[in-house]
Amino acid sequence: MRGRELQQAFEKLLREHQRIVFKVASVYARDPEDRNDLTQEICLQLWRSFAGFDARRARFSTWMYRVALNVAISHQRRSRPEPSLEHKQLNAFEGSAGIAEPDERLAALHRFIAELDPLNRALILLYLEDRGYGEIAEILGISETNVATKISRIKQKLRSRMTGGPPAGESYGTG
Repeated sequence: MRGRELQQAFEKLLREHQRIVFKVASVYARDPEDRNDLTQEICLQLWRSFAGFDARRARFSTWMYRVALNVAISHQRRSRPEPSLEHKQLNAFEGSAGIAEPDERLAALHRFIAELDPLNRALILLYLEDRGYGEIAEILGISETNVATKISRIKQKLRSRMTGGPPAGESYGTG
């Protein structure tokens, strides 16, 4: 493919799958400006890597997730801020008051996901996207068994947090 044809093919695929970029950016960057920067960084890396994309080895969406998640995780490592006082207060409030309303439950789910380490955050994002264990394993470069185990542990810890039960044995950031 020549330069212009390559660019047109990339732009078409990017438009068709742009939701992936926005979803990954929103999970790894909460601040709108940071989310914008991350979105641009992901798109740039997708373009730089596009010539090496091989449709025989992976679907475009699978490849795109892999690139986007790698960029997002690297971006997060470079700009790892301390949790804000507001975030700490929200977690303390959540623990003492319980969660009743659906909006509060959704907010608690978002906080839970934000606290996960980068791999588990990527894992749960893909799981919530209804990706199969095989595809998740391919995107993240881990075994299907590992995917199943990690998802089970994350669900157990989330269930425990949402019901106010005793915390699971290990921290949800490292499981």
